[in-house]
Amino acid sequence: MLTLKSLKSHPVFLMIVVTTIVLFTASSARHALFHSTAFDLAIFDQAIYLISQNQTPFSSLIAINIWGDHAAFIFYPLALLYKIYPDVHWLFLVQAVSLALGAWPTWSLARQAGLNERKAIAISALYLLYPAVFNVNLFDFHPEVIALPALLAAILAARLNQTLWFCAAIVLVLICKDMLSLTVAGMGLWLLCFDKKRNCGLIALFLGAGWFLVATQAVIPYFNPRELAGIGRYQYLGNSVFEIAINLIVKPYLVLERLFSLDTFEYLALLLLPVIWWLSPRHLSSLISAVPMLAMNILSDSPAQRDLIHQYSVPILPFLLVAVISSLAASNQQKGKTIFERLPIPNYPLPRVIVIWSLIAFLALAKYGYFWTIYLNGIDTLPATREAISLVETKGSVLTNVQIAPHLAHRPVVKLTQANAPPANLAEFDYVLLNLRYPGWMSDREFVKNLVTQLKNTPQFQLKYQRDDIYLFTQNANK
Repeated sequence: MLTLKSLKSHPVFLMIVVTTIVLFTASSARHALFHSTAFDLAIFDQAIYLISQNQTPFSSLIAINIWGDHAAFIFYPLALLYKIYPDVHWLFLVQAVSLALGAWPTWSLARQAGLNERKAIAISALYLLYPAVFNVNLFDFHPEVIALPALLAAILAARLNQTLWFCAAIVLVLICKDMLSLTVAGMGLWLLCFDKKRNCGLIALFLGAGWFLVATQAVIPYFNPRELAGIGRYQYLGNSVFEIAINLIVKPYLVLERLFSLDTFEYLALLLLPVIWWLSPRHLSSLISAVPMLAMNILSDSPAQRDLIHQYSVPILPFLLVAVISSLAASNQQKGKTIFERLPIPNYPLPRVIVIWSLIAFLALAKYGYFWTIYLNGIDTLPATREAISLVETKGSVLTNVQIAPHLAHRPVVKLTQANAPPANLAEFDYVLLNLRYPGWMSDREFVKNLVTQLKNTPQFQLKYQRDDIYLFTQNANK
């Protein structure tokens, strides 16, 4: 049993600490360089801030109450951090800790399966070096990352027959996002039918299916009567959850067309490449749990759901790791060989090979290169943008670019400049902060240039700041 002293010196603990520091520094640097965006950082930051101020979490960016988005009740405990001090860096820290912390239940699962210490540490390294872990940390903030270590902890609790801990982990997963309920239900089916954990399997199956129905048919429609978030990505299948479910059965050719496509093969290759050599075809039952999320990503019209950059593949990773652990454990017991063991290559120490291949996969697929390519774009306007933001002195309403919004989200109203949806009434804004040189992906220079001209010719606004194509206008009442 690990003591507190031995825990602090354990290699996996040290790996977690280092990874947390790296991830937090990376996401904070991206934000400081004005490459975090309104979708989704400002949306969540604004909602959590409003909750911490005992206000209705209505997102002015998407024009709905945040509970009508993904029923992510995890925002309430996150808001407690904002009560200490309201700062978006809390979200970066929570995300970094959550992503790094997944290494511990990964190590524990490997040890519980019978792998020796060196192999278990190597599997933890494989998890931390999996490209999606680094990449999703750079893509703003998403509550799904909190579910990542919780899913791994739930699997561990089930295998240790710790039902109460299992339930606690499952509840944590469910309050992170409504769609994770399908992953929980899939995990329940796997635990029940393949892992022979009857009690935990039934609990996960019941809670997952139950919360999916409650969240999608009651909670979200109550706060957002328009449509469930993300339904528009599956319009070829239907306009509601039930219509999509029916068409999946009665129109299987629609599914088959997507399933056997080049996009799907490329996506599966990206998912499997970092772990492919340590899998055995006979020990992939845990991937049943990943089928709901995998199907949603494959069937979606959005390419963002089929890469290792965005958050959509995060719930798949725990079950890939369990498949790796199961394959290696079975290999130890001479009950099957991994793909690596079938290769005609010299017998190198397996832990070392796992770490080397993980490093190769990380170097090939992780987006660390963004820091000296994409994230340096706009650095010439950085000082002026920061100075202009410092002149926004009240919690008044703001109209601004998509990349500036995350720095001004702590207010009831912040809206974006959109070329295809210009503001109907500029008088509703106390501040208008624009970047003409880099208008952002929802706008363009011509639109922003016209908006600057319009504001200069509007008597109730004054130009308070101008430098390096950064313009700050305020209503006269703010003088």
